[in-house]
Amino acid sequence: MEAKKSKSFNYYMRGLHRDIGYFTFGLIVIYALSGIALIYRNTDFLKHEVTVEKQLKPEMPIEDVGKELRIREVKVTKTEGEIVFFQNGSYNKTSGDAVFTSKEVIFPFNKFINFHKAISSKATHWFNLVFGALVLFMAISSLWMFKPGTKTFRRGMILVGVGILFTVLLLLF
Repeated sequence: MEAKKSKSFNYYMRGLHRDIGYFTFGLIVIYALSGIALIYRNTDFLKHEVTVEKQLKPEMPIEDVGKELRIREVKVTKTEGEIVFFQNGSYNKTSGDAVFTSKEVIFPFNKFINFHKAISSKATHWFNLVFGALVLFMAISSLWMFKPGTKTFRRGMILVGVGILFTVLLLLF
């Protein structure tokens, strides 16, 4: 009988790297697309206008109206009787009716972006934590793709060093 060969650590790391890579493929695509969308969040790229109507308390100071509507630096453009006009909207001091237009990211990018903005008090943070750990594993396990001492491994280590150096320089400047 033939002696059963034991499988090496490299064998298992390569298998896990392959399987986790396939599993995380869709997640990585979503994060990449939402990351691209977030880069342009200060522009109208991938956005459309939405009219929002909200009932607020009457006789609120305009600063509080801005806070309630989540509009930064509300600037009054004019006042006509009980209606205060500001950039892209108005507020009726008597009734508390507020109407304004807002730019929102189009579907499905608006959903993708929520993954990036998850906070620890929301259940989606667990998804982000697991995904981050899997991506970290992918980076570390890639070091076992080639046997140490080979030309391909040395080239890979040089690229790892260049990548780390590039990241440090990017953070410094």
